[in-house]
Amino acid sequence: MTSKLFYALAMILFLAIKPTQAADTENVNKLLKEVKQIKTAYETRIKALENQLQLLSKGQSKAKATKSPAASSKSNRGNAFNPAISAVIAGTATSFSRTASEISGFGIGEEGERGSEGLSLSETELNFSSNIDDKFSGNVTAAIVREDGSDKVELEEAYFQTLPNAGLPDGLRIKAGRAFWTFGYLNEHHQHADDFADRPLTHRVYLNKSFNDDGAEMSWVLPTETYAELGGGVFRGDDFPFGGSTSGLGGWSAFGRTGGDIGNNQSWRVGAYALQGDVNARATNEDAITFAGKSDLYAADFRYTWAPTGNARSKELLLQAEYFHREEDGTYNTGNGLVSFDDKSSGWYTQGVYKFAPAWRLGVRYSRMHAPGTPAGLAGSSLDAAGHDPQAFALMGDWTNSEYGRLRLQYNREELTENQTDNQYLLQYVMSVGAHGAHPY
Repeated sequence: MTSKLFYALAMILFLAIKPTQAADTENVNKLLKEVKQIKTAYETRIKALENQLQLLSKGQSKAKATKSPAASSKSNRGNAFNPAISAVIAGTATSFSRTASEISGFGIGEEGERGSEGLSLSETELNFSSNIDDKFSGNVTAAIVREDGSDKVELEEAYFQTLPNAGLPDGLRIKAGRAFWTFGYLNEHHQHADDFADRPLTHRVYLNKSFNDDGAEMSWVLPTETYAELGGGVFRGDDFPFGGSTSGLGGWSAFGRTGGDIGNNQSWRVGAYALQGDVNARATNEDAITFAGKSDLYAADFRYTWAPTGNARSKELLLQAEYFHREEDGTYNTGNGLVSFDDKSSGWYTQGVYKFAPAWRLGVRYSRMHAPGTPAGLAGSSLDAAGHDPQAFALMGDWTNSEYGRLRLQYNREELTENQTDNQYLLQYVMSVGAHGAHPY
């Protein structure tokens, strides 16, 4: 079409000048040559524009694939360089049928314990997040908690991470500081965003609820049509399941996960993770008993979402599961001597949550631990499973008035020690104030 247009233009010019310059063949040829040059330049510019459009189209397709529901991202970074500031207020009213609750066979941290009975204010979370400049963003999260009758401020997260235009290869991100690192599904989330009022046994036992050591992590979202991500990190080694780092570089992690969409109203994601390191002094819930040695923890997770009507805001089904396997080799210091320990344990949970109306959800969860053997010298302590595998069942219903306010009623039935059943009733409220960033998928 373009060639015909220019040749027609050339003929019109030729006919226009023919009556007055019919004899001047040299001038006619010169004009035809100039027209041909204009045509060539025009076609070159059109080709360049077409190439630019193709590159832009590929970039948009890649961006859409990266923002798949199966991918992990946080979107709220405030307005330009003005930080987004928020607070989360959470509290519970609880009733337990037993006065004490120990997870037999495992030495857990303080955060992994059941919690106090009655009325209590849970962690009050303060969050500040913003772009630092055109290449980095930053986030700070502090929690105000009550311990031993006094309020204390704990730094949960303080990190920076690279933005897409930081000059790194496409899909590559670096994150450094203190954060809820990538390990399984729940660990990246703040607890107030969970589907239940408490965390499953796996996270109470193996992670003291969550792992947020000081360190750095690199992840790479692969340039594939289906979401795929690889990554790993290095950590100081002070936070549970580690402790008492002497080198300042006592732990590392690696992970890989993939996922995608099934049609327009379903999505899925699976992942595999490893977290290994040295333990120099890890305190347990058993007084005066500490562990030192090597701890290797592995995990796998699965998550599936389905919106029956095509609109997740009205109805949605969430299915989720995680499996953990731990291998530890070291010694327990009982205060009366050292007890050698070299054994394996595992645990898992599975849960389902169904949103049957825009504001109402029901959920059920089951978690179970497979305790290690009891070495001589630890019999009679909480580290002695006595052949029992702890398990817990939870049933919850919650009402969400808006994305900022939620009320939840939950019932737990825990059998953490042989022949001892604890029936628990929990009423929880979670209220957000201010602009709070979106949580990962």
